[in-house]
Amino acid sequence: MDERTLARTGLRVTELGFGAASLGNLFRETTDAEAEAAVDAAWALGIRYFDTAPHYGLGLSERRIGRALRKYPRDEYVISTKVGRLLVPNEHKTGRDNDGFIVPDDVVRQWDFSRDGVRRSLDASLDRLGLDRVDILYAHDPDQADPDAGIRVAPFLVELREQGVVNAVGVGTNSGREAARLLSRTDLDLAMLAGRYTLLEQDSLDDALRVASSMDKSVVAVGVFNSGLLATDVPASDARYEYQPAEARLIARVEAIADVCSRFGVTVPQAAIAFPLCHPSVVNVTLGMRNAAQVHRNAELYNATVPRELWIELRAAGLLRGDAPVG
Repeated sequence: MDERTLARTGLRVTELGFGAASLGNLFRETTDAEAEAAVDAAWALGIRYFDTAPHYGLGLSERRIGRALRKYPRDEYVISTKVGRLLVPNEHKTGRDNDGFIVPDDVVRQWDFSRDGVRRSLDASLDRLGLDRVDILYAHDPDQADPDAGIRVAPFLVELREQGVVNAVGVGTNSGREAARLLSRTDLDLAMLAGRYTLLEQDSLDDALRVASSMDKSVVAVGVFNSGLLATDVPASDARYEYQPAEARLIARVEAIADVCSRFGVTVPQAAIAFPLCHPSVVNVTLGMRNAAQVHRNAELYNATVPRELWIELRAAGLLRGDAPVG
């Protein structure tokens, strides 16, 4: 699988990444066997970038992916996790997490972007992963905690990079404006940008990607299916966008994109994965992978040939911004 270099760091990641939120039982249960089989399938197909977080299943995702990767040489893969949500004992248990993950709520998330909180979170993640280091450390949704959390936490992350504890540091966010602000005002290396640079919307060309390009920083694109709206050949009438029912105008736009794609023998999901990778600052597209079947499907979508002429026609039809790089 092709690799790209994370700007300024020399760290190389495969163009397709394994997103491990589903291994934390996101929305429905995944078995230990399914989780391990998913990681094994990803490895067999050449995927060498794996992303997780304490938030995903209250640590379950980290434990599962750590166990599954233990059989593989540590220097042959890149793994990232996140800080900002400390897991602390839950004094008011209800029996089940209330944040989308089907897990017991023995612990609860606590926002903490302090220096001590970052260090405690990383140490706990390493313990769950069974590793002595991670390669990339992200601040996880700092703008959801408070407007200045990202600016405050960035120096603590940079300290860890300068100390050699991690290779690269960044922010994970679904806001292109927040990604741009932190990339421009701090010494972070990259942004993991969710849903803001996709086949459906390219407004981040004006903020996150403009800054990344000008400052030699990188972007990992996630949420490229826009909550499932771009995940099928033709959007369903009950398709969702931003985890809410999609507006009719968005469904109509995706239907128009699908019509153009079909003329080139390309599906919408294939184009949705290929498009962000056309931008020189995007080093990776990370997709959620719950089981081996999903891993194989994602790899097949990634490996599809998408002709440049498709992008040109989408531009001509007003379905793609004219300034979006297309290779």
